[in-house]
Amino acid sequence: MKTSLLTISGAAVVDAEPFIDSRGIFSRWFCEKELESLLGSRQIVNVNFSRTEKEGAIRGMHFQYPPKAEMKLIRCLNGKVFDVMVDLRKDSPTFLQWYGEILTPENMKMVVIPEGVAHGFQTLEEQSEMLYLHTEFYSKEHDSGIRYDDPVIGIKWPIPVVEISEKDQAYPLLDAAFEGICI
Repeated sequence: MKTSLLTISGAAVVDAEPFIDSRGIFSRWFCEKELESLLGSRQIVNVNFSRTEKEGAIRGMHFQYPPKAEMKLIRCLNGKVFDVMVDLRKDSPTFLQWYGEILTPENMKMVVIPEGVAHGFQTLEEQSEMLYLHTEFYSKEHDSGIRYDDPVIGIKWPIPVVEISEKDQAYPLLDAAFEGICI
């Protein structure tokens, strides 16, 4: 696996280095030792899956507040998505900046999203399937998000939005009082 740091502080993309022969393909998708520089002492405690049926649908922008903040490692198993992260960390040099990456099964990329960074994605193909590895358990009391269309952030979604959950639409817009998350 080859790791490249992204413009969001502490975030990375991990490229698989597949072995291809006449039988097909083999690729390592997770190796604690190879990802040690990103994971530190964190452990993967939860693995989740989603399938989004419609092209143009958005899931996000989600995060958990401390002490249940989580690092996420995200892959696309089927379809194609525009995966987005937004830095919400108060003292981060990339505070309120966003970054987007195309994820597909073919490009085998995995994004690593640090604690205090909101995550979401837009499907660019029908029936897009995602795999999420988390370093913290889900906590309803610490679960939160920001609006996918918040003008303070200004995410440039690649195609028109066709569907988003009521929960994700209901997140408040950021205002001058938002000072960020202390991690």
